Amino acid sequence: MIDLQKLPFADNALEPFISEETIRYHYYKHHTAYANKLNELIQGTEFDKMSLSSIIRDSDGAIFNNSAQVFNHTFYWNSLTHLKLNPSGKLLTKINNDFGSLEALKEEFIKAGTTLFGSGWVWLVREPKGQLILRKTENAHTPLSSGLVPLFVCDVWEHAYYIDYRNLRPKYLEEFWNHINWDFAGEAYEKTDNDVFIGTEVCNDIHDPFCQILDDLQNGDRVTS
Repeated sequence: MIDLQKLPFADNALEPFISEETIRYHYYKHHTAYANKLNELIQGTEFDKMSLSSIIRDSDGAIFNNSAQVFNHTFYWNSLTHLKLNPSGKLLTKINNDFGSLEALKEEFIKAGTTLFGSGWVWLVREPKGQLILRKTENAHTPLSSGLVPLFVCDVWEHAYYIDYRNLRPKYLEEFWNHINWDFAGEAYEKTDNDVFIGTEVCNDIHDPFCQILDDLQNGDRVTS
């Protein structure tokens, strides 16, 4: 069974960027529905006691769609904050090296989100050899399926922004950029950097998707810059 993780902030913490009304629909209805449906589908199957990322890796069809959406939404909520943060340290250095500047990354991010047709996600990810890139995924697809390490993600399904922005996706993307939880992204980067021992603590929480990512990395090839 996969537990629905609690929001890392109060329902109204992101206003006016994201309204409490949007949170009520997005988290309490959409995200919750994916978790409930996933548990219904895996009950009594081999997936019942597996971690979320293991289910994503080994499943297809409805189980994959619902498990991936649980992970994607969990990562989305952790990618957000009401604080005004900026990247720093190794992550900022890597962004400057791979994109040229933070402003260049922002421009590429907004372009990626604006041009993604239909529903999906825009991720800042780390490739197996260390390169930072932006990756667009459609519908429920997730970079975990491609062996990529996610650092932050923006949900561009319409239910993420339509109440607050109607069809103005570029405006939503601009505001999202101002609310990225760079502390969370930085921690994800530091934990998967080749200068840091991966998975120094044993992952015992099968409901924590990022914890499982670290275990998977520890058991696979090391990430190199």
